[in-house]
Formats: sequence, C-alpha cells, structure tokens
Amino acid sequence: MEAIYVIKKPLISEKATFGMNEEKRYSFLVDRTASKDDIKAAVEQLYKVRVVGVNTQVRKGKQRRLKYGLVVEPTTKKAVVRLHPEDQIELF
Repeated sequence: MEAIYVIKKPLISEKATFGMNEEKRYSFLVDRTASKDDIKAAVEQLYKVRVVGVNTQVRKGKQRRLKYGLVVEPTTKKAVVRLHPEDQIELF
C-alpha cells in the first residue's frame, strides 16, 4: 500500500498537541486496513523521520438520529506514532 493512501490526515486536538510538544507523539487518521508496519513505513517515507513505535485504535462509528432516519458514521482508525527524540514533524 502506498504511503499517501495509508495516512489520511493528521489529527489536531488538545491532547494530540500536548503529545507533540512534550512526548514526540503524533496522531494520524489512517486507512482501516493498514497495519502497524504499513503506518510506520508511510510516516518514515512522507516525513523523513525515525519511528520508534506505533499504537493504533479502531473507533466504531456511532449512530446519529436525523430527521430522515438513523445514519451510521463510518468506522475510523487512529494511529499514535512515537518518534525518535531527535526527530520532529512540522505540521504547520
């Protein structure tokens, strides 16, 4: 799987920003079929950094009630990537 199809977008939240600044951890929304090895290779290729570890989390889509019935949000996969202490990713 190509790197541009594995990583969909970086996730920016209060918790993710703290992880970026203090712990060298970056959060990404990734393809549901991607493995940890695929995610590690994609981040190393796209951002030219050394990845120490990858943690993943599959978030099941919730049901929302709208005026025209129930709608199920898609299931997503989130990856938290830990970098080598000397490396950094510039997202902005």
